[in-house]
Amino acid sequence: MDQILGALLLLLLVQLPASFHCTDAPSLDDGGWALDSSMEDEGECNIEIRDVKSITHREFIKEYAYAKPVILRGLTDNTVRNVVILYIRCLFLLLINSLRCCVWLFQKFRSLCSKSNLVREYGEKKVRLSTANTHSYRKVDVRFEEFVQFLLTPQSEDTLGSDTLYFFGDNNFTEWHSLFEEYKAPPFSLPLMHPAYSFGIAGPGTGVPFHWHGPGYSEVIYGRKRWFLYPPDEAPEFHPNYTTLSWVSLSYPNLELHQRPLECTIRPGEVLYFPDRWWHATLNLDTSVFISTFLG
Repeated sequence: MDQILGALLLLLLVQLPASFHCTDAPSLDDGGWALDSSMEDEGECNIEIRDVKSITHREFIKEYAYAKPVILRGLTDNTVRNVVILYIRCLFLLLINSLRCCVWLFQKFRSLCSKSNLVREYGEKKVRLSTANTHSYRKVDVRFEEFVQFLLTPQSEDTLGSDTLYFFGDNNFTEWHSLFEEYKAPPFSLPLMHPAYSFGIAGPGTGVPFHWHGPGYSEVIYGRKRWFLYPPDEAPEFHPNYTTLSWVSLSYPNLELHQRPLECTIRPGEVLYFPDRWWHATLNLDTSVFISTFLG
């Protein structure tokens, strides 16, 4: 009996995905993306936060979908496929004293987004970078490894948006299909709308200045992202070529109480939903890996 169980455990272990490299399994916290230049100020959080267990899809549609932003905890699960098989595999890994590999199994999408894995799988592929101003005028194509090694740097406060290259959207994700296959989008859909994904990686202090478009979700895989939002009829005052970091440093402190935005900093495990045509700007507090699901 013991021999049969041992053979079964071994069979389940060797059926791990081809992309699994136990020696490259990321640390439990930062996926290899951490820098010493993270920003400390997370600001306040005045956006409602709901646990997914405390809200139904119907309640989401009624209270938030067309009315106001909300942060949902536990909404997505980008980690587990077959729980029983994963538990058995994890048990075997624990028996051979491999906690990190066990964690990898239950955080698959997150682990696929680790620095070592993305550079290994996509380092030679070209990615399109956009300038981080409101209208994203300029596009630059570089190898992904070059972007990570040389361009993924902290933002300087006096750098203009037109001089800041941002990796988000504008990419041919047919080449990134194997990564997106593992992502599970937020399940709360809107009637007659379909999802489109944008994947991004950005350094501390970077972000996108105020703009608006259709409704969507934002999920952080690694790092922290600070959000600022205004309703459609309350357009904020900002310079389209100044960065969010500049706005936070120079304009934000001078806002009257009634001029303050809705804001919050989201972390892994949290998804922010924003309704149609809401103004929003973002500020990455760490080197951040993130995904947006646009509904249209």
